[in-house]
Amino acid sequence: MESFDFIEMKVPARAEYVGVVRLSTSGIANRMGFSYEEIEDLKVAISEALSNATEHAYKTEDDGEVTIGFGVYQDRLEVMVADRGGSFDLQKIKKDIGPYENNQSIEDLREGGFGLFLIEALMDKVEIKNDYGVIVLMTKYLHENEVDINDDQISTTQ
Repeated sequence: MESFDFIEMKVPARAEYVGVVRLSTSGIANRMGFSYEEIEDLKVAISEALSNATEHAYKTEDDGEVTIGFGVYQDRLEVMVADRGGSFDLQKIKKDIGPYENNQSIEDLREGGFGLFLIEALMDKVEIKNDYGVIVLMTKYLHENEVDINDDQISTTQ
């Protein structure tokens, strides 16, 4: 089985904690070697998923939690945002989760449906599980080996 590090955070389901998660995302992605633009994309996508959870999951409760899980792999970052607290059984979630389909009724997931389109545009893969609460699993691949040595550089000397 492929090895990875798993980082899990729980934050109150309130907008003021989105910045804390964005900073954590930035730190993890930077350490992995993602570019500035990719890190910005990750932060926007994760903010959208978090905002969706904080706005819609706990309309009547003040004490809801959002759980964020980061699966740090050699070639990718997998981020899970779940709006029903609890800890992740990563293997079980990944076995049960399915791809997000554009034709799914957005109302089935949450009212702030536009965020899912944005997330899908910014990430390489988006999967949704919504049998109890909503879990969004977003994957961003590291593309460090795709640039030829002279392609994207100002000078050819390193």
